[in-house]
Amino acid sequence: MVRIIPICKSLGLAASALALWSGPAMAAVTDRRPLATYLAARAADAEGQGDAALAGYARLLGEAPGDRAVAAHAYREAVAGGNAALVRRAIAILGKAAPPDAALFPLADAARANDPAAFAKALAGLDSGILRVIAPALQGWLAEARGQDGIALLDTVPKKSLAARFAAENRALLLVARGRVDAGIAAAEAVQGPTGRSPVIRAIAELLVADHPERAAALLDDSALLAQTRASAARPTLAFATSRLLVRLARELDGERGSVIGLAMARAALDCDPTYVPARLALAMQVARSDDPDRALALLDAVPLDGPYGEAALAERFPLLARTDRDAEALALARRRAEAEDADGVDRARYAGLLVQADQAKAALPWYKRMMRDRRFAGNATAWLNYAAGLDAAGDWKGARKALTRALSLSPDDPQILNYLGYGEIEHGGDPVEAIALLERAHRLAGDDASIADSLGWAYHRLGDTARALPLIEGAAAAEPDNAEIAEHLGDLYWAAGRRYEARYAWAAATVTAEPRDMARLARKRAEGL
Repeated sequence: MVRIIPICKSLGLAASALALWSGPAMAAVTDRRPLATYLAARAADAEGQGDAALAGYARLLGEAPGDRAVAAHAYREAVAGGNAALVRRAIAILGKAAPPDAALFPLADAARANDPAAFAKALAGLDSGILRVIAPALQGWLAEARGQDGIALLDTVPKKSLAARFAAENRALLLVARGRVDAGIAAAEAVQGPTGRSPVIRAIAELLVADHPERAAALLDDSALLAQTRASAARPTLAFATSRLLVRLARELDGERGSVIGLAMARAALDCDPTYVPARLALAMQVARSDDPDRALALLDAVPLDGPYGEAALAERFPLLARTDRDAEALALARRRAEAEDADGVDRARYAGLLVQADQAKAALPWYKRMMRDRRFAGNATAWLNYAAGLDAAGDWKGARKALTRALSLSPDDPQILNYLGYGEIEHGGDPVEAIALLERAHRLAGDDASIADSLGWAYHRLGDTARALPLIEGAAAAEPDNAEIAEHLGDLYWAAGRRYEARYAWAAATVTAEPRDMARLARKRAEGL
């Protein structure tokens, strides 16, 4: 199942630059295409049953081997599902009608084989839209693979072109590949700065870590990054250059929703170098954002949790488990990590947060306390905010208020902390003047935050100024129509204003997304009012 939209705004390109391709026209099913199989595959695709759709399209291509309409669907599904043979087969059937990103797969095959002739042929296919920006950088690596001067070639790339940044980064890598390590590092820092988290610095470290581990360690200055780099140690081959560049670009295209080009880049990067874990992680993120969490989880299954990329995989896994309603699995996994000998504050915080979500706040408190004994968290405002939320959920507002006050001292202009403390004071009978001041300050700092507007409006209402409260909460409900708490507040305000029909309508809207524990209260309000 592939629900993806093309995006390229992070590179400043218009959407049309992708030369958007929707495949051959979907003509009516012909007699030679088994109708039942075709419809079943399309239905599985629409219902999110990616593996069933993929199997159906593969079967159809066997029965109608020249059908471009089927090949178009098969190509997209095979890229998402990782059926390399079907990807290549669909591309061959589509021929010149193949989408622009199909050119990435011959490129990946040639890079993995370290075949300069095939790589040169594949590079010629990167001639449309966004793919053009990486072609010059790869031309430099091709020249080096042929024994020519790739650095001189990259020096000819126009400085103001979209390709210039990637050309400059790969020029730095080529300098290191030639043994000119200092010059390469200086060139990389000139492009991206000296931070060890920049992609080009990390790629340089991957080239150095096997033979010059001390140089790699000095570049990264982070034990976790160094461990990841050792796992991704590489030689300066076409596969190295292509996989790193494609992952780099796929991450730039990473957004709230997936993109066809980002998904193809991440898949091609993994095809280039199946051992390169960042390519697998980038692919999992693209697949997840394309509304296919089960496939994303399957990709993450291949990343050992006790390995150097384990924490990165976990960071992706937990939201996916939540999306697929696997709360028990998420909680069990978090507990295993929190109880492991090498567990740290991040593991304990994650487990504690999931316990709170599972209405086990009291069980979460010991884990939060252990987390706060970690020096990395003792001075972290967000950690204190999360601890406060756990205390509040466990019924200890006094402790929560103390934790929130500590968080506010560390980050006095954080609107979320201001909002929580102000709202909590109103709900728990604190100083109303102080609470209103906190909430008004939060609203000034984050005027477009619907939850903060709701908190401020609710505070005004609780203090008797419903007329002032109503526009704030109406605006918040319009901005977040799926927020059950805001909808309930709106119903309460309407009832107080004598607008009984609208109040019941708002409470009914709240029931659509409310938690099960809140349903009885909402039903009672709809039946009896306030």
